[in-house]
Amino acid sequence: MKVTRFRPPTISKSELLEGRRITLRPLVAEDFAEWAEVRNANQEWLTKWEPSKPRGAPDVLSDKVAFSSRCNARNRERHLGSGYGFGIFVNEQFSGEINISSIQRGPFQNCYVGYWIDHRKAGQGYTPEALVVLLQFAFETLKLHRVQVAIIPRNHSSRRVAEKLELRNEGVAEKYLEINGEWEDHIRFAITSEEWKERGDPLLSKFVSSSQS
Repeated sequence: MKVTRFRPPTISKSELLEGRRITLRPLVAEDFAEWAEVRNANQEWLTKWEPSKPRGAPDVLSDKVAFSSRCNARNRERHLGSGYGFGIFVNEQFSGEINISSIQRGPFQNCYVGYWIDHRKAGQGYTPEALVVLLQFAFETLKLHRVQVAIIPRNHSSRRVAEKLELRNEGVAEKYLEINGEWEDHIRFAITSEEWKERGDPLLSKFVSSSQS
């Protein structure tokens, strides 16, 4: 089926995106035990950078049914073409997540990307590699025009990922998102399909195809 400004491609929920050291694939209910172990080990590392959980929402860390519902919701987004969620796997071990969300077609052709990595694997170049693989998917498969990443200024680990890839810094959006109970400023990083045409091959060579990280 031809991809147009208004029609997303059909992407299988079993589709894998391969990097040099990482694999991206949608999470399924069978990933619950491994996902819960990693998330529990990273609660302090991650919670301060995430939106508050709605009051009364089921606890996906302890409830496999709730986790399965989360996976099903991501699968519906994939079916609708509104979002694409992936687990980051290193040596077949679950190690984090990277997600395309809030896809808007029509004249905008825009999406947002968020990511996190297990703190025990941080600093080894896995997240930049995953982001480059995802950018290739966003621009070459989904045919989007623009990808944005919004990061709290003091979240230095996430900022380093965007800055390593030399994504364009478009400035600070004040009180942009509610994070952990507070309205937080965010730096907005972006890259367009025109930039990807110029920089895609060098980024793939540096972060995916070579031994560099």
